[in-house]
Amino acid sequence: MKRPLFLIISAFAIAATVSACGNTRGQRVATGALGGAVAGEVLGGEPVAGALIGGGIGAVN
Repeated sequence: MKRPLFLIISAFAIAATVSACGNTRGQRVATGALGGAVAGEVLGGEPVAGALIGGGIGAVN
């Protein structure tokens, strides 16, 4: 039970970190979506959901 929770928290931390890369909002959205897609695929087989979350985080930062 603790392992999936740890992986989910790690995925959000990675997506937030990667989404901070870039000079413009578009670059941050793109890098956040890419990082989120990779994390989503690795953790739950859901790259689209990960990309949406990562891109959303990039848009806010």
